[in-house]
Amino acid sequence: MFYWLLYPFREASAFFNLFGYITFRAAGATLTAMLLSFLFGGKIIQYLHAHQIGQEVRSDGPSSHLKKQGTPTMGGLIIIVSLLVPVLLWGRLNSTALLVVLVSTVWMGLIGLLDDYLKVIRHSPKGLIGRYKLAGQVALGILVGVWLMLTPPQHADSELELNFVPSVRTVNLDDQAQEITIRSTETTMPFIKSVRLNLGVFYILLVVLVLAGTSNAVNLTDGLDGLATGVSMISILTFGALAYFLGHANFASYLQFSHLPGVGEVFVFAGAAVGACLGFLWYNSNPAEVFMGDTGSLALGGAIGSMAVVTRSELLLVLVGGVFVAEALSVMIQVGHFKRTGKRVFRMAPIHHHFELLGWPESKVVVRFWIIAVILALLALSTFKIR
Repeated sequence: MFYWLLYPFREASAFFNLFGYITFRAAGATLTAMLLSFLFGGKIIQYLHAHQIGQEVRSDGPSSHLKKQGTPTMGGLIIIVSLLVPVLLWGRLNSTALLVVLVSTVWMGLIGLLDDYLKVIRHSPKGLIGRYKLAGQVALGILVGVWLMLTPPQHADSELELNFVPSVRTVNLDDQAQEITIRSTETTMPFIKSVRLNLGVFYILLVVLVLAGTSNAVNLTDGLDGLATGVSMISILTFGALAYFLGHANFASYLQFSHLPGVGEVFVFAGAAVGACLGFLWYNSNPAEVFMGDTGSLALGGAIGSMAVVTRSELLLVLVGGVFVAEALSVMIQVGHFKRTGKRVFRMAPIHHHFELLGWPESKVVVRFWIIAVILALLALSTFKIR
């Protein structure tokens, strides 16, 4: 909104020229999201507490978690509201990439909201039935996959590049001009610049797996105060930086990667999401005053997964979201091994509870997982130079 309202006045004052820069608008979105979190976060928590919308704690979990019984949940509403408003104010919604990420985040958030509503308010033990939740996630994946495959290529305007669907771009490789084309059904390979995987119609299946898998993995990670919030923030910031680089013709050329016009607007979304997560972390840090619930975890998972999709870095998600991958794998390994042998591999799954039962304080588990997430993010970013 601010771009359309204020940028046209750049001829009258150089100040308004700032609204043409993605970096400026991303910074504005970050600060706006944090401000909204601080302004409305406490009020939302008071409402949840007054209406006894509290978390049920697993009786078989670490004993230290029993005191968390009744802590307000569905706090993901703070994240979603604090994220949406800044994106609408600072973003340019004629970017397909930004719209895809925004729709994915809201869609997954609504699935999580329904799940939380059924569990906490309607007191349904299982909440939203698993197959219905999966159906909603698959439907989003199909929608996004078809959307990206069918969106016609467009040319960027003279001021800023708006569109997402990649077209032929010329970059310099080994001092020779070569054309790189990335099709709407292709994904890039980490560490390998000359190989891209063209999946054809099966690209839709990849999008489904990425969106459903990421949202569920973030949901599993949400078990300690600040854990999912911090790790999600690191992943979002990583893909936001990647979107900015690939949406900038010069940076994309330097990285020897196909230029993705318009995807840079996702950096504005990343700024808003990071600001929203920081604001939520104010209340969610140990001891947490509120939990994000499925409302927040599925929304953040949808955001991360869709950012990987629009940057054509679906396979890199395994590295960027390595903590989420480990959490999900620990559950699959635990369940599979227990069904076969009747024995457990971990003291408790997801794996963050295993370390708690080994004697690690909750805050130490969270901070160490954050550190691992930062290391993985740096490794992921390095793959775009080591190619």
